[in-house]
Amino acid sequence: MSTLVEPFSYEFFRNGILVATLSGVLTGLVGVYVVLRGMSYIGHGLSHAIFGGAVASFVTNVNFFLGAGTWGVVSTLLINRVARRRTIGADAAIGVVTSASLAFGLALLSRFRSFTRNFDAALFGNVLGVELADLAVVGGVTLAAGLFVFLLYRPLLFATFDPEVAEASGVRTGWLDTGFAIVLAATVVATMQILGVLLIAAMLVIPPVIGRLLTDSFGRMLGLSVLIGGLSGFAGMYLSWYLNISSGATIVLVAAAVFVVVYAISGARRRLPQREPAVG
Repeated sequence: MSTLVEPFSYEFFRNGILVATLSGVLTGLVGVYVVLRGMSYIGHGLSHAIFGGAVASFVTNVNFFLGAGTWGVVSTLLINRVARRRTIGADAAIGVVTSASLAFGLALLSRFRSFTRNFDAALFGNVLGVELADLAVVGGVTLAAGLFVFLLYRPLLFATFDPEVAEASGVRTGWLDTGFAIVLAATVVATMQILGVLLIAAMLVIPPVIGRLLTDSFGRMLGLSVLIGGLSGFAGMYLSWYLNISSGATIVLVAAAVFVVVYAISGARRRLPQREPAVG
């Protein structure tokens, strides 16, 4: 029994498991809208773009969260702007903007090599680097994202499923897109330390997809995605202690394992013969 609770005797682990759970909740919440908007690739691309912004912030001695966050917001707005043109799809817009941003960051890395920050942590996540400041940032972004969804639940839902009709009905979709861009960029920046930029996209997609397999109701899908994301973060961080592998990889593997189980069960249920309703 003492072995099972041993990790909790260390402050860095307690901080890590809290921030991992909050990261799972946050990505599960925001990821629902990413998935339903058909922009699952944006999490992958945006994380690469923000990595470029992170490098630029170190070169210019700008605060990491401010520099990378601003870079992420601008990248997301550019993607939305380009994607609105009929001749260019969202996936192509994401590819152009984020690839250029990543290339710019890599160019800066090759030009300026005197960095003190460990970029492996930014790429793959690192529980040992989690501090109280990281917990405060993730907690603050989670609270802000929750308030954003709660206060704008109906217009955000309308704009997610049918943006053209929503705009024609008086919903200010431009402002909603801007707000969502800020929330999404803040999510990626806040969870970078625990998940790593290469794995954030997975946690933006896997929990919402699991929720979609379990229900057709948007409200229940949102709740299930948040629950699954939080549990995956907690279990993944806990297992990473004993498996001695990166926290981000373990969290994603736990979420992927849940997906496999749910997918198999839902597939088996669909193959079962349906009973005929009783007559008389």
